[in-house]
Amino acid sequence: MNAPVTPTPVKRDLDSRQQIAAFVDAFYARLLQDPVLAPLFIEVAAVDLEVHKPHIVDYWCKLLLKDSRYQRHTMNIHRRLHGQRRLTRADFERWVGFFQATVEGGWAGQNADRAKRIARTIADNMYKSFS
Repeated sequence: MNAPVTPTPVKRDLDSRQQIAAFVDAFYARLLQDPVLAPLFIEVAAVDLEVHKPHIVDYWCKLLLKDSRYQRHTMNIHRRLHGQRRLTRADFERWVGFFQATVEGGWAGQNADRAKRIARTIADNMYKSFS
């Protein structure tokens, strides 16, 4: 007798505000468990997640969906953080690792792949501008 086949969960693409918001929630849930990056967000940057996450959703909606709600300057925000605590290549690599693992754990498709490429570019550009 054959064992029942458990269906593989279908992964959605990052093709809507709802999917991007779900991704941001999953990403921060993962990231804030990390003993290296969590203190950077919680203690150094003193991020209020209830305020921060909607901005991040808007940012990724701008990049992936061409939504125009995000109007902040990300480099200035990160420059201030870098002034408080030097951001290293290892920090950026760790961030990209969490980002990519979160995407791969729950999303697949053209925008999911694009998000991973954009995250890599963002991390590389920020590191270069701070070093």
